[in-house]
Amino acid sequence: QVQLVESGGGSVQAGGSLTLSCKISQYTYCRGWFRQAPGKEREGVALIYTSFGNTYYVDSVKGRFTISQDSAKNTLYLQMNSLRPEDTAMYYCAADSLCDLGRFKSARFDYWGQGTQVTVSS
Repeated sequence: QVQLVESGGGSVQAGGSLTLSCKISQYTYCRGWFRQAPGKEREGVALIYTSFGNTYYVDSVKGRFTISQDSAKNTLYLQMNSLRPEDTAMYYCAADSLCDLGRFKSARFDYWGQGTQVTVSS
Protein backbone atom coordinates (compact mmCIF):
# COMPACT_ATOMS: atom_id res chain seq x y z
CA GLN A 1 0.00 0.00 0.00
CA VAL A 2 1.43 3.34 -1.07
CA GLN A 3 1.37 5.99 1.65
CA LEU A 4 1.47 9.73 1.01
CA VAL A 5 1.90 12.51 3.55
CA GLU A 6 1.48 16.16 2.59
CA SER A 7 2.85 19.20 4.36
CA GLY A 8 3.34 22.91 3.72
CA GLY A 9 -0.16 24.29 3.56
CA GLY A 10 -1.15 27.48 5.31
CA SER A 11 -2.62 30.94 4.93
CA VAL A 12 -1.19 33.59 2.64
CA GLN A 13 -2.27 36.86 1.10
CA ALA A 14 -3.07 37.15 -2.58
CA GLY A 15 0.09 37.38 -4.63
CA GLY A 16 2.05 35.31 -2.15
CA SER A 17 3.71 31.93 -2.47
CA LEU A 18 3.60 28.54 -0.80
CA THR A 19 5.37 25.26 -1.39
CA LEU A 20 3.62 21.98 -0.70
CA SER A 21 5.55 18.76 -0.11
CA CYS A 22 4.43 15.16 -0.28
CA LYS A 23 6.46 12.24 1.00
CA ILE A 24 5.60 9.05 -0.90
CA SER A 25 6.47 5.63 0.56
CA GLN A 26 7.41 3.91 -2.71
CA TYR A 27 7.84 4.37 -6.43
CA THR A 28 4.72 4.99 -8.48
CA TYR A 29 4.54 5.61 -12.20
CA CYS A 30 2.55 8.79 -11.93
CA ARG A 31 2.07 11.46 -9.28
CA GLY A 32 -0.06 14.54 -9.05
CA TRP A 33 -1.54 17.33 -7.03
CA PHE A 34 -5.27 17.84 -6.72
CA ARG A 35 -7.45 20.33 -4.90
CA GLN A 36 -11.00 20.55 -3.65
CA ALA A 37 -12.73 23.75 -2.64
CA PRO A 38 -15.89 23.71 -0.50
CA GLY A 39 -18.91 22.77 -2.58
CA LYS A 40 -16.80 21.87 -5.60
CA GLU A 41 -15.53 18.66 -7.11
CA ARG A 42 -11.94 17.61 -6.67
CA GLU A 43 -9.84 18.73 -9.63
CA GLY A 44 -6.44 17.80 -10.96
CA VAL A 45 -3.94 20.64 -10.68
CA ALA A 46 -0.59 19.25 -11.84
CA LEU A 47 0.73 15.90 -12.97
CA ILE A 48 4.22 14.45 -13.34
CA TYR A 49 5.41 11.26 -14.96
CA THR A 50 7.83 9.96 -12.33
CA SER A 51 10.44 8.38 -14.61
CA PHE A 52 10.46 10.91 -17.44
CA GLY A 53 9.64 14.12 -15.63
CA ASN A 54 6.99 15.22 -18.13
CA THR A 55 4.44 17.51 -16.56
CA TYR A 56 0.88 18.65 -17.17
CA TYR A 57 -1.02 21.55 -15.62
CA VAL A 58 -4.62 22.61 -15.54
CA ASP A 59 -5.03 25.90 -17.40
CA SER A 60 -5.91 27.91 -14.30
CA VAL A 61 -2.46 27.37 -12.73
CA LYS A 62 -0.19 27.40 -15.78
CA GLY A 63 2.68 29.84 -15.32
CA ARG A 64 2.03 30.12 -11.56
CA PHE A 65 2.44 26.59 -10.17
CA THR A 66 5.35 24.18 -10.69
CA ILE A 67 5.31 20.47 -9.90
CA SER A 68 8.65 18.82 -9.22
CA GLN A 69 10.14 15.84 -7.45
CA ASP A 70 13.20 14.71 -5.58
CA SER A 71 13.62 11.08 -6.56
CA ALA A 72 16.25 10.38 -3.92
CA LYS A 73 13.88 11.56 -1.21
CA ASN A 74 10.76 10.17 -2.90
CA THR A 75 9.19 13.55 -2.37
CA LEU A 76 6.82 15.48 -4.58
CA TYR A 77 6.55 19.27 -4.49
CA LEU A 78 4.15 21.94 -5.68
CA GLN A 79 5.56 25.45 -5.81
CA MET A 80 2.66 27.91 -5.91
CA ASN A 81 3.33 31.53 -6.85
CA SER A 82 1.04 34.50 -7.48
CA LEU A 83 -1.64 32.86 -5.40
CA ARG A 84 -5.24 34.02 -5.81
CA PRO A 85 -8.24 33.71 -3.50
CA GLU A 86 -9.73 31.20 -5.95
CA ASP A 87 -6.76 28.90 -5.22
CA THR A 88 -8.16 28.38 -1.71
CA ALA A 89 -8.82 24.66 -1.26
CA MET A 90 -7.71 21.46 0.39
CA TYR A 91 -4.75 20.23 -1.61
CA TYR A 92 -4.03 16.52 -1.99
CA CYS A 93 -1.14 14.64 -3.47
CA ALA A 94 -1.89 11.35 -5.13
CA ALA A 95 -0.15 8.55 -6.96
CA ASP A 96 -1.21 6.11 -9.62
CA SER A 97 0.08 3.11 -11.55
CA LEU A 98 -1.05 4.73 -14.83
CA CYS A 99 -0.43 8.20 -16.22
CA ASP A 100 -3.77 8.66 -17.90
CA LEU A 101 -5.03 12.22 -18.33
CA GLY A 102 -8.60 11.00 -18.03
CA ARG A 103 -7.91 9.54 -14.60
CA PHE A 104 -6.12 12.75 -13.63
CA LYS A 105 -8.91 15.06 -14.81
CA SER A 106 -11.53 12.95 -13.04
CA ALA A 107 -9.39 12.60 -9.88
CA ARG A 108 -9.43 8.79 -10.01
CA PHE A 109 -5.88 8.09 -8.84
CA ASP A 110 -5.31 4.98 -6.73
CA TYR A 111 -3.51 6.39 -3.69
CA TRP A 112 -4.16 9.61 -1.76
CA GLY A 113 -2.71 11.66 1.03
CA GLN A 114 -4.78 13.20 3.80
CA GLY A 115 -4.69 16.71 2.38
CA THR A 116 -3.31 20.07 3.44
CA GLN A 117 -5.30 23.30 3.54
CA VAL A 118 -4.29 26.33 1.50
CA THR A 119 -6.12 29.59 2.20
CA VAL A 120 -5.50 32.72 0.14
CA SER A 121 -6.96 35.99 1.39
CA SER A 122 -7.59 39.05 -0.73
